[in-house]
Amino acid sequence: MNKRTLAVIFGGVSSEHNISCISAKSIIKNIDYSKYNVVLLGITKQGRWFLFNDSADLLPDDRWLNSPSLIPAFICPDASVHGVITAKGDIIKLDAAFPVLHGKNGEDGTVQGLLQLAQIPFVGCDATSSGVCMDKAVANAVADAVGIAQARWMAVNLYDYRKNPAEQIDLAVERLGLPIFVKPANAGSSVGISKAHSKEELYAAMETAFKEDKKAVLEEFITGSEVECAVMGNNEITPAEVGQIVAAAEFYDFDAKYNNPASQLHIPALIDEAKRDEVRQQAVKAYKAMGCEGMARVDFFVTEDGRVLFNEVNTIPGQTDISMYPKLFEAVGVPYRELIDRLISLAIERGGII
Repeated sequence: MNKRTLAVIFGGVSSEHNISCISAKSIIKNIDYSKYNVVLLGITKQGRWFLFNDSADLLPDDRWLNSPSLIPAFICPDASVHGVITAKGDIIKLDAAFPVLHGKNGEDGTVQGLLQLAQIPFVGCDATSSGVCMDKAVANAVADAVGIAQARWMAVNLYDYRKNPAEQIDLAVERLGLPIFVKPANAGSSVGISKAHSKEELYAAMETAFKEDKKAVLEEFITGSEVECAVMGNNEITPAEVGQIVAAAEFYDFDAKYNNPASQLHIPALIDEAKRDEVRQQAVKAYKAMGCEGMARVDFFVTEDGRVLFNEVNTIPGQTDISMYPKLFEAVGVPYRELIDRLISLAIERGGII
């Protein structure tokens, strides 16, 4: 059997650069090398691209940057190249790519657009659906449009806020009550998220969000469980098990997600089977509404009175050893190595998007 050539793209100009490197290490170690020749492309925090031909164990903590194997290289947008060009002028033809780029400049449609120009099949959502899901305000608007229940919310852009902060703060409290969750519209892994219990805290929360993005999304506080459903597929869509997060902090912020071992993941979620089925159905509905393909993790709240409320869609979910996405598929009988193979096959099945 002829092997296909697959590029794994990691790192990126993002607050989640380090998590991307850890996820990529896990993926690289679980690829079926009897089927694929693997090309590793690393992107630094400053946006430089390198071909990396060394051990995946060097990826965490950016130790890969010290490897003597590094050669400047990048995906060429010219579809006739259909692959990577190195600084030496070499061309590496690609059959597919696996972008493992969490957050901005990777999960938001930017790299997906590049791969679409190059007509290289890639794992995950296309540029449009990636952008829709990354922007929480746009995703919330889509959810409203198709009748997916969610918390009350509003969006505020930086320009309007700077003109009259007090007016925007008063309007948010009037519409949403207190406490209020404040999120950057475009950021991943709970970066820049705050819970404001008062108007004074709300002012501070807005400044925190605006450090990450020029638009903030404000949501009413929901009492309930945070649950997640892994989803996979192009035309035929498969939801996995539903998992639940019990955060070590007051809410599931970046530190609670990646650094605090007291945060707990429960698979299956600590809700009854009928409610898990409802979450799966709503996850598939959201996946379709946002135009997702390949893979995504769809997150919800389940309130104390049993309502299932949409939270967000993550189009490049974490693939670390403690990440929900692979664990949720393992729970329904899809081992990690098989999951990676299926995701790559879905990319090749879809082909290069023109």
